[in-house]
Amino acid sequence: MASYSNLLRTRGVGRIMAAQLVARFPFGMLSLAFLLHIQRVHDSYGSAGLVLAALSIGQAIAGPLTSRLMGRWGMRPVIGSTIAVCAVAISIIALVPLSIPVTMGVAFAAGLTMPPIQPAVRTIYPKMVNSKQLTPLFSLDASAQEIIWVVGPVITTFTATQIGTVQGILLAVIFLVVGGAWFLTSPELGRVRIPRSRRRLGAVLAKPPVLLATIVGFLLVATCASVEAGVVSTFGHGGAEAGIVLAVFAVGSLVGGLALGHTPIGPWALTQRMLIVFVGIGVSALSLNVWWLGVFLFLAGVGIAPALAVMFSIVSSSVRFSDTAEAYGWVGTGQLIGAAVGSALAGFMIDSHGPSGAFVTASALAFAGFLVPLLGRRWHPDLRGKDASPIPDTEPIATVTG
Repeated sequence: MASYSNLLRTRGVGRIMAAQLVARFPFGMLSLAFLLHIQRVHDSYGSAGLVLAALSIGQAIAGPLTSRLMGRWGMRPVIGSTIAVCAVAISIIALVPLSIPVTMGVAFAAGLTMPPIQPAVRTIYPKMVNSKQLTPLFSLDASAQEIIWVVGPVITTFTATQIGTVQGILLAVIFLVVGGAWFLTSPELGRVRIPRSRRRLGAVLAKPPVLLATIVGFLLVATCASVEAGVVSTFGHGGAEAGIVLAVFAVGSLVGGLALGHTPIGPWALTQRMLIVFVGIGVSALSLNVWWLGVFLFLAGVGIAPALAVMFSIVSSSVRFSDTAEAYGWVGTGQLIGAAVGSALAGFMIDSHGPSGAFVTASALAFAGFLVPLLGRRWHPDLRGKDASPIPDTEPIATVTG
């Protein structure tokens, strides 16, 4: 814990971590908020799944594209403009009665303009701390990120079930605008400039660790989204049990992130952490009792933040600094699509098989999330005793010989 305290005392670290956390909070809220809202308005989880699919397509296109644009136009112009358009699109879905096809179009626009805050902050971090502090910083940030992916849905569930689904969506908009403004005014955005990448768009995916982190991140967040939909479906819209169970899920992740944050990252690191997630999710699917779910979802949560920390570290250590924003853009796209696809798949399974269908879906996704790093272990860098900072950008220089 002392090392985390030292990190937060480093100039600017605590401020920018808090700002990006607030700005990115809607990323963990919108999939579930849209699921609940569309299901209430159109009485169909399947229709909600179509809207979430449109959102995910927009996110898939936007993630690496807007991240790369930050190297050309700068972080503040790209992030500021996307926040404005995205907030309007989300508000329209909440406030204006629309048919499903039109809602899908607006959701696509919202996904297309999701601000690239995660790639920006991941690119800034290596410039704020020394090489020895970078891996613990990624671990601390991964623990904080779990507040987004796990606590965010808890807030959404409480707001949507106790007040209304419209208010649940609008709360996400408030987080986006207020947090985005805070992040944009952070001095660090002016101190760090992302070099313009000389490689073609998508070339960074040829780096095996980047591809591994993107795929596993997609499966991990899809698992969480399926669990969230299953918990809400199990306990209904009127009780507090859903929020309590999801809160326990979040606590497990926070505990795991802080406890395992200093564990050396060897070639088996991601496989081991995803195994914890799979075992917890798989056992939790055997019963829908509130106590059973609470205990084993806590266990599953213990592996989530540590797995994310490993993904951030292996990506950082594998790419040049000019490519970090795009690399994290692809990883972030995988996670955002995972949130939407996981909710969508769970929605269809709930329609056809009831709440247990969502937990079966989550178990299958978690197993795939364990299997991918197991089979792709040779792609996983061994960072034990090594620097996780990005590779410096270099170019040939002329020399004079005599």
